[in-house]
Amino acid sequence: MSLSLLSIRSRQSRLLKISKNIITQNRLASATKRGVILPPPERTSFGLFKVALTVMVGLFIGAGISKNIANFLEENDLFVPEDDDDDD
Repeated sequence: MSLSLLSIRSRQSRLLKISKNIITQNRLASATKRGVILPPPERTSFGLFKVALTVMVGLFIGAGISKNIANFLEENDLFVPEDDDDDD
């Protein structure tokens, strides 16, 4: 039992030594074909105001389009909503 435990621990220690030597690469910079590093691109800030404005404009445009389509369908008798009179 102790032999297998020792062999497992020795494998783990060898794996730890190997994993310390692994190098990871990060691509944080862009370069040209000649190897010149380009400056970082400009960041555009998307604030909460811009997001809210975009959503509101989209909702208003969508509501207007759907209102016009509903009026067109009703005028041409393609779809007429029925009045449900529940006289129980």
